[in-house]
Amino acid sequence: MTALIDVLRQAVGAAHVLTEPADVEPFAHDWRRRYQGRPLAVVRPADTAQVAAVVRACAEAGVAMVPQGGNTGLCGGATPDASVSQVVISLGRLNRIRAIDTDNDTITVEAGCVLATVQAAARAANRLFPLSLASEGSCVVGGNLSTNAGGTGVLRYGNTRELTLGLEVVLPSGEVLDMLRGLRKDNTGYDLKHLFIGAEGTLGLITAAVMKLYPAPTAAGTALVACDTPRQAVALLGLARRHGGARLTAFELFSSLCLELVLKHYPACVPPFATPGAPASGHVASGHRDASGERGGAGKRDARALASLHPQYVLLEFSDAGAPADLAALTESLLGEALEAGLIRDAVIASSSAQRDALWALRENVSEAQALEGRNIKHDVSVPTSAIAEFIETTDALLEAAFPGARRVTFGHLGDGNLHYNLAAPIGVDPLVFEAQLDAVNELVHDSVARFRGSISAEHGIGQLKRDELTRYKSAIELALMRAVKDAIDPRGLMNPGKVLGAPSSP
Repeated sequence: MTALIDVLRQAVGAAHVLTEPADVEPFAHDWRRRYQGRPLAVVRPADTAQVAAVVRACAEAGVAMVPQGGNTGLCGGATPDASVSQVVISLGRLNRIRAIDTDNDTITVEAGCVLATVQAAARAANRLFPLSLASEGSCVVGGNLSTNAGGTGVLRYGNTRELTLGLEVVLPSGEVLDMLRGLRKDNTGYDLKHLFIGAEGTLGLITAAVMKLYPAPTAAGTALVACDTPRQAVALLGLARRHGGARLTAFELFSSLCLELVLKHYPACVPPFATPGAPASGHVASGHRDASGERGGAGKRDARALASLHPQYVLLEFSDAGAPADLAALTESLLGEALEAGLIRDAVIASSSAQRDALWALRENVSEAQALEGRNIKHDVSVPTSAIAEFIETTDALLEAAFPGARRVTFGHLGDGNLHYNLAAPIGVDPLVFEAQLDAVNELVHDSVARFRGSISAEHGIGQLKRDELTRYKSAIELALMRAVKDAIDPRGLMNPGKVLGAPSSP
C-alpha cells in the first residue's frame, strides 16, 4: 500500500495524510466508542477536486473508503474496520460557505461546515437555517445529509432531506456529480440527490449542498407543560396545531425520569414547577400558571420531588416574524383552553430569551444526563403520532414484564413521531450487567415498533449498529431494491463497506 500512500500525499499534501497510530486514533472510533477500527490512513482533502483525486486513487488500488464528517454519529456509520486496509476520508477541511442567495432563500455550503456555523451565517443574513440538533456545535452538514438528520424543527421544517435543493457528490469512480441547483421545481426525471441523502456514504461522498433558508423569526412563544399521560400530550399537539398552524415549531415530550436526571446531573438547571400544595416556582418563568390558573411566587424546592411531580412534560414553541405580543397571546390562549379541557396539569411560559433557554435546557440535556447516569440501552424509533400513546403503554408493559424495574427514559420529538425510547438499569443493578441484555431488549422494543408500523431508526441512521436488524424489519423486496441501487452505483463495494447493507469487508 506504500504506492497508494504516496499518491494520496501528492493529491492532498503529505501533512494531510495521517498514518501514525496517535494521529489516526481520533478518526478510528465512533463517538460512543462502541466501535474501534484501524485505518490504513486518514486523508484530509481541502476541496472537491482533491476529494475526487483521493477517490480515484483508492478506486484504482481497490481500497475501500470510509467517509467521515464530524464523527458525532451514534450508529458506527463513519468508523473503519480493524483490517488496516480502509482509508478514512475526513471532510473537515471542506468547510466553506460558498454562497448565500437571499432572493432565492438558499445557502450553498461544503460538507465539512459545522452546523452551528451554517446557522450563524444564515442569521447574519437575517435568515433562518432551521436544522437544530444537540450536537450542532460539532456535527457537520455532510453527516447531517448522510443520515438525513432530524432534530427539534422537523415538525415545521422537515428533515434534512426536505431542506435540501441540490448536491455535489463524488461518485465511487471519482467522477463529480454536480447537482448544485437551487431549484424548488425541477421535474426532469429521477431526483438523484435523494439517493445520497440518508445513504450514510455508501453510494458516494457528498461534498457540498444547496440548502433552504427561511425568514428569521422575530418572536417565539415557549412553554413547558405538565400532563399525566402521553395520550394527553398527543391531544395537546392537535390543539396546538389548531391554534397555531404552521407557527408551531417544536413539540417535545419527556418523562418525569428525564427531568429528574437532568436536575440531578445539571445543578444549574432550575426546577420548573412547585411541590404539591406549595406556591408555584417563579425561577424559570414569571408567566407560570398552576392548574387553577393562578400565578405563583418563588422558592427553592427539592429537585427530586419536583421532577417526580408530574408524569409527563411537553416543551412547545410557536415562532414567526410577527410581534412577540401576538405569540404570547396565542400561547396563553392555547394553555387556557388546554387547562379547561383537562389536558394539562400545569404550565410555565417563558417571558424572556433567558427563560426560553432555561426551558430548552431541561429538554436538551436529557441525553447527556442519561449518559452521566451510566451506560444504557438506546432506541431511536418512530411510529405514527396517533399511535405514540398506545406504543408507549404497550411497550412499557412488555418491558416491565420481561425486565422488572428497568427505568424507561422516554423523550423525543412528539410532533413528528420520533421517540428516543431508552432504558436505564434498575436501581441497584450494575449498568454493564443490564446492558448484557441488549439484544433481548432491542428485539422486544423493535418488534413492538414493527407492530405499530414504525421504523427502528428515525434519525440516527443504520450504520453498523442496526445493519443486521435491518434484514429483520425491511421487506425482502425493499432490501433487494436497496442492494440493486448499491450494486449499480458502487459495484465493487468500496464505499463505506459494512454499513447499512451487507457484511463488513474482510480483514
